[in-house]
Amino acid sequence: MKTTVAIIGAGPAGLLLGQLLLRQGIDNIVLERRSPQYVLSRIRAGVLEQGTVELLRQAGADARLRTEGIVHHGFELVLGERRERIDLRGHGGHGAVTIYGQTEVTRDLMQARAAAGAVTVYEAEDVSLHDLDGANPWVEYQHQGQRVRLDCDYIAGCDGFHGVSRAAIPAGVLREYERVYPFGWLGVLADTPPVNEELIYARHARGFALCSMRSATRTRYYVQVPAGERVEDWSDARFWDELRARLPAEVAARLTTGPSIEKSIAPLRSYVVEPMQYGRLFLAGDAAHIVPPTGAKGLNLAAGDVGLLAALFAQAARDGSSAPLLRYSELALKRVWKAVRFSWWMTTMLHRFPSEDAFDRRLHEAELDYLLASPSGRDTIAENYAGLPLELPAAAATPEAADAVEAISATAGG
Repeated sequence: MKTTVAIIGAGPAGLLLGQLLLRQGIDNIVLERRSPQYVLSRIRAGVLEQGTVELLRQAGADARLRTEGIVHHGFELVLGERRERIDLRGHGGHGAVTIYGQTEVTRDLMQARAAAGAVTVYEAEDVSLHDLDGANPWVEYQHQGQRVRLDCDYIAGCDGFHGVSRAAIPAGVLREYERVYPFGWLGVLADTPPVNEELIYARHARGFALCSMRSATRTRYYVQVPAGERVEDWSDARFWDELRARLPAEVAARLTTGPSIEKSIAPLRSYVVEPMQYGRLFLAGDAAHIVPPTGAKGLNLAAGDVGLLAALFAQAARDGSSAPLLRYSELALKRVWKAVRFSWWMTTMLHRFPSEDAFDRRLHEAELDYLLASPSGRDTIAENYAGLPLELPAAAATPEAADAVEAISATAGG
């Protein structure tokens, strides 16, 4: 088998990259070690920046999102009983975010890829990457009892933190940066109406809480729990009582509870690897970086990675040279680190740390009070939450590349 780009991983990053490349006339094959059903069973985030929505439009996978997605022009920060709304339109003109589950994004991209007749190999086992620093890399995998070799020009590693792509890079090439937080998020999915029209991020003496949603009838709620906590120790009743205790009285009074559809605990960490490329292998999404979900950046960062990569592939195809792709890591990391900083900031400001003393608490309260009292402070929060633009050198500003970059930059009015 032969293709131009072998994409490892059929999550939203890999599928989105595949669609963007197809629409630029660049053939690709996606390999996924799990089944389609397993991929769709993953419960993940659902806050999309405008740039991500635009990239899905360019990929031809936005029809259902446009009708079912819930557009939000703000969100609330809650500090005890104090409620402060951050207006995404009024501060910096960044517009909106769209509430649409990652599972649905993946489903839409799967259907778009199937409609295009593109090849996706599910249940590809024992995947290995070869000759990454040469002119002719190749991928080998096991499928339906046969060993298959896939020759390609480039490989995109979109297979997550535990995937084979990053592990295929020789020791000593990558530098890792990591911050592990001493708590996790206990999340519950329930078929109940949202407690608020917009998302609520709550800082409380008992710990952080988040009120989110998937639709007008399905909600996703989270509470901060210590690292090592077991989901089995949390009954639905205990979860609802704890959530209610961390919300302002007027919000808690509106909370509708119900049986959980899914309940899980997600650890929180910040992680970045540099560089995000080696030879003809490019890392994107969780294969290269992880952020705590506090800033709603995980899926959006992955979309930004593949939007940039697709733009650079378009430039390389036009020029008949791989030179534009050499800048992928440099350009991607500029945006990645800014999102890592914002996610770290949100996590630090809104969570209770075991080591936090009275001095730390007062400093956090003072910083939040300062930012919320300042128009420029609110601008900063709104700008980062809505999503930062992606810079691309003029040399890559082809019509195809410009479309992709414009999509990513749309979050900042670019």
